[in-house]
Amino acid sequence: MFDSLSDRLNGVFKKLKGHGKLSEKNIEEGLKQVRMALLEADVHYKVAKQLISDIKERSLGQEVMSSLTPAQQVIKIVNEELTALMGSKHQELQFSGPRPVSIMLVGLQGSGKTTTAGKLAVYLRKRGKKPFLVPADVYRPAAIDQLHKLGSMLDVPVFPSDQGMDPVDICQNARTAAQKEGCDTLLLDTAGRLHIDEALMEELRRIKDTVQPPETLLVADSMTGQDAVNIAQSFNDVLDISGVVLSKMDGDARGGAALSIRAITDTPIKFAGIGEKLEDLEPFHPDRMASRILGMGDVLTFIEKAQSVVDEKDAAELEEKLRKSQFTLEDFRDQMVQIRKMGSLTDLMNMIPGIGQAKQLKNLKVNEKELVRIEAIINSMTPEERRKHSVLNGSRRKRIAKGSGTSVQDINRLIKNYTQAVKMMKKINKGGMRGLEKSMLPF
Repeated sequence: MFDSLSDRLNGVFKKLKGHGKLSEKNIEEGLKQVRMALLEADVHYKVAKQLISDIKERSLGQEVMSSLTPAQQVIKIVNEELTALMGSKHQELQFSGPRPVSIMLVGLQGSGKTTTAGKLAVYLRKRGKKPFLVPADVYRPAAIDQLHKLGSMLDVPVFPSDQGMDPVDICQNARTAAQKEGCDTLLLDTAGRLHIDEALMEELRRIKDTVQPPETLLVADSMTGQDAVNIAQSFNDVLDISGVVLSKMDGDARGGAALSIRAITDTPIKFAGIGEKLEDLEPFHPDRMASRILGMGDVLTFIEKAQSVVDEKDAAELEEKLRKSQFTLEDFRDQMVQIRKMGSLTDLMNMIPGIGQAKQLKNLKVNEKELVRIEAIINSMTPEERRKHSVLNGSRRKRIAKGSGTSVQDINRLIKNYTQAVKMMKKINKGGMRGLEKSMLPF
C-alpha cells in the first residue's frame, strides 16, 4: 500500500544525505518534496500541512544542526512525527463490563464488516477468548448466511437471527444465547448502507444504547482514501466510536487513510486487514507502520508472525541441520509450508530492514502459485529422493514431473533454487543481513 510513498520519501532522504551539512534551504526543499509525497498518497491536506510544520520546526532546531549526521536526524524526526500522527502506540481492545462483553462493528455497506467479524473471531480465539458471532444486518441479502458460513468454517457459534427480527432484539437476545454457549465476547455485525443516512444512524444508536458495548469499531475501507476519513468523522460524531479497523490494506490504495484518520477524528486505528484470509488481521502499531513507510522494515511484527507458527524446538533442530549441512528437500518443503502460514511472502520480505533498499530485491514479487508447484514436486519424490537430491537422475526427474503435473525443467529449477537457498541460509546464519547482501552480489 505504501510503496509509492516509501519510494518518494527515500528519494528525498537520499538527497539530504548527499549534503554534508544541512541548511535551512535544503531542509525546506526536502520537506516540500515530502509534503508533495504525502498529498499524492491521499493524506488529508490539513494533516499534511501540520505534519510538515512539526517536522520543519524540529529539523531547524539544535538536535539536527549540531548533529554529526544531520540527514539521519531528519529521518529520525520524520519517523517520530509519523508515529505520533498515527497514535504513538497500539491500543488494545477494552473488555470492561459484565460478561459476555460486546464489540459492535459499524460501517458502510461493502467496507468489510462481516469478514472483519470473522477475522476478529480468529484473533480473539488465539488470545483465549470465546467469541460469539451475531448477524444483526437484516437488510443486505445473504448477510446472515455469510456470517453463518464463517462461523461454520471457524467452528464459532452464531446467533440464529432472521430477516424478520428487529436488530436491537437480536443483539439483546444474543447475550443470553452466548451465556448458554459459554462465550465471553459478542461480535455484533450491524447493518450498513451505501451512504450515511439518518435511518442507519438511528438504528445503530438504538443498538449501542441498549447493549452498551465497551468497543464500537468502525470498519473503514482504506481503498476509499480521504473518503474513509470523512466517513470516520461522520460515524464518530454520532456514535463516539472507540476505534477503527482499516480493511483492504493489502490493496493498491495510497495509504492516506491510515495517516489521516487518527489526526482528524482523534480515534485510534486498532486493527488493519492485510489480506483475504481470516488470519489476515493485524493489530495496528503506529511505530511499526511508520518504520514500514520509511523502508526501515518491521522486525517485531515479523518475529510475532514467526513465533505464531514456528516451534522453538523445531527451529533449534533446523539450525543444527544447517550447521551440519543436513538441510534436505523435505526440510525445504516443511519450512515453505510454515512460512506460507505467516502470510504474503512479499509483505514478509518488506518487514526485513534493508530489503526495500537492496537493488537485487527491489520490487520483488513472490509468485505464491509457484510455491504450491514446488510443494507438489517435492511431495512426488520418494523419501530417499527428498533426503538425498543427488540421486535424482534423468529418469527419476521424468517420473516426478509426470506425478506432479510439471516439467523436467521445473524439477531442474527447483533443485538449483534449493541449493542456492541452502548456501544463502548458511551465510545468513554466519553474517546476518550482511551475509545475505553478500550472497546476492554478482561477483
